[in-house]
Amino acid sequence: MKSVLIIGTGRLGHHLCTNMAHMGNEVMIVDKNEESMQDLLSVAVMAKVGDCMKEDVLRSLGVGNFDICFVCIGSDFQSSLEITSLLKEMGAKYVVSKANRDIQAKFLLRNGADEVIYPERDVAERFAVKYGSNKVFDYIEMAEGYSILEIPPMHGWVGKSIGQLAIRSRYHVSILGIKVNG
Repeated sequence: MKSVLIIGTGRLGHHLCTNMAHMGNEVMIVDKNEESMQDLLSVAVMAKVGDCMKEDVLRSLGVGNFDICFVCIGSDFQSSLEITSLLKEMGAKYVVSKANRDIQAKFLLRNGADEVIYPERDVAERFAVKYGSNKVFDYIEMAEGYSILEIPPMHGWVGKSIGQLAIRSRYHVSILGIKVNG
């Protein structure tokens, strides 16, 4: 279980809070708009209304006590950049910030973000692979050059063992799992 701070409860922050809480993590949410947090109060351990651009608000959160701090502000990049920087200055262990463009990611990384996420781009890439191919059921990119794909077996593979197919030496891929009757 991890302790998680989520700043900004728009679409990304909302879904992140819900999923992190359902995974058993302790989630604190902060937003300057109380209304946007209402339906998350049942899943978040703590919620605070406040403007994280104000240093006293950030200090009051005890950011150094969280395993991960997420900056999920999408509409105001300047705020996202400043909050990211302040989190690191105040001792945040790991900061993940949202970017919409490469130049934003560059600035966020230079100013304290340990990791930058591009939710819209990442989903678009995944959907392009999934829906642009007749042979890919699902796709997850792990890192540059490394992906996990769910594919149906090729016709010539049916009835043969993995050893007989020599998939690793032939295709330079590893099989991570096999779905039986599914």
